[in-house]
Amino acid sequence: MSYIDDFPSDVPDQPELVSCERDGDIVTLTIQRPDVMNCLSFPTLRRLRKLCHELKGDTSVRAILITGAGDKAFCAGADLKERKTMPMDRVPHFVKNIRRVMDDVEALPQPTIGLINGFAFGGGTELLLACDLRIAAPHAQLGLTETSLAIIPGAGGTQRLPRLIGKARAKELILTARKLSAAEAERMGLVNFVADEGKLREKGLEVARAIAANGPVAVRAAKRAIDEGCELPQAQGLEVEARCYELVLPTQDRKEALAAFAEKRAPRYTGA
Repeated sequence: MSYIDDFPSDVPDQPELVSCERDGDIVTLTIQRPDVMNCLSFPTLRRLRKLCHELKGDTSVRAILITGAGDKAFCAGADLKERKTMPMDRVPHFVKNIRRVMDDVEALPQPTIGLINGFAFGGGTELLLACDLRIAAPHAQLGLTETSLAIIPGAGGTQRLPRLIGKARAKELILTARKLSAAEAERMGLVNFVADEGKLREKGLEVARAIAANGPVAVRAAKRAIDEGCELPQAQGLEVEARCYELVLPTQDRKEALAAFAEKRAPRYTGA
């Protein structure tokens, strides 16, 4: 079943809501709704899911950056104005799709990096949790604030946050709806890096290029081994790792790596 089947027929495809820009083997997805804190409307969810569907099969893309337009907000979560006027029979469709957007991002074979350019609350933080890495601007703030609105994180937050920072810490943040500064988020491991002022995209590209310089088949296999194996008992996780290792053995890139080492030069990986 196509992702399109998850949407009511009157939800339009609006490409202007999320831009997709390519720089060599790195793609940047930008939510283009800065006037409403880049919040997630029904059409925005459709656009994000379409882009994830297209990128998933493009092995020439080696890393994906995800961010919001402007410098005020990464994403403030669900579009509450839209939700307020939404007929009740549409709400389940919306909730299903906001969950599946996070699943789609997490399932991308390419490493994903969330660039936190401002506020990231509720669904915005859940979108970041679905990314592999997170880099914040110094003024960024994060938080799963749903309990302050008498709901709970419903797009993976109650499951992904404790796996990232531990159950007790995740309970504290979710139950109090506390907002975190970028520095505190980095200290607890929710954020990988806090970029220097005005250098968020530069830092994101630095990390993305470091990833892209490595063997692309190996990078995808390593991501898969971690994602599929780390929640299993260790013996089963090691079996997942072994299966993923087998994927890289027949590649030309592995042979190129050995040749480059012997010839004392930088390897030239093609993804084959």
